Amino acid sequence: MPARLPSWAWVTGLTTGAIAVVAVLAVQADQGAKPTAATSRPSASATADAKPSAQPSAQPEAERKPVAVPDGSGTGRRIVYSLGQQRVWLVDASDAARRSFTVWPGTVPPDPGSYTIGTRTEATTGSDGVEIEHILYFTAKSGVSVAFSNAVDGSSPPPPASGARTGGIRVAKADGEALWAFGTAGTTVRVVE
Repeated sequence: MPARLPSWAWVTGLTTGAIAVVAVLAVQADQGAKPTAATSRPSASATADAKPSAQPSAQPEAERKPVAVPDGSGTGRRIVYSLGQQRVWLVDASDAARRSFTVWPGTVPPDPGSYTIGTRTEATTGSDGVEIEHILYFTAKSGVSVAFSNAVDGSSPPPPASGARTGGIRVAKADGEALWAFGTAGTTVRVVE
């Protein structure tokens, strides 16, 4: 009769295998095609005054014009957040924008400057009562934490209650997943006007 492996050996083997698969997929994703800018939210012609829509543009991806990374946003691998454009860029070490998307800012904007990703939280409830995930904290202002996040259900944030002070910069679900993969602890965040 063949010897049976103890249950802990099966669990250890399966866990090790799962970690290896995730690591391989992460490396493949990091080494995949690097588009100059991918807009997965409203088209690049959206104005700073317009509220970003949760609906993707009806225009095919290939026909959308990439949105240039703002001048004066630094160099090297970084996350760039433009307050005026309500847009984020994920920029690789060669200064190429790998992804760009619009955001829904909170009521307490960060000051322009250079920050780093500090705490990362997988999931919690936002100050607006919405279940959020992929939370990347990078600063605080007037006692309010400022972080990128996405709603678990993929929805855009509800309008804040009158007088509410929120520092969450909400992104679409797919963009939140991309930010989470890109924005490891210590990643530079450049906030520009």
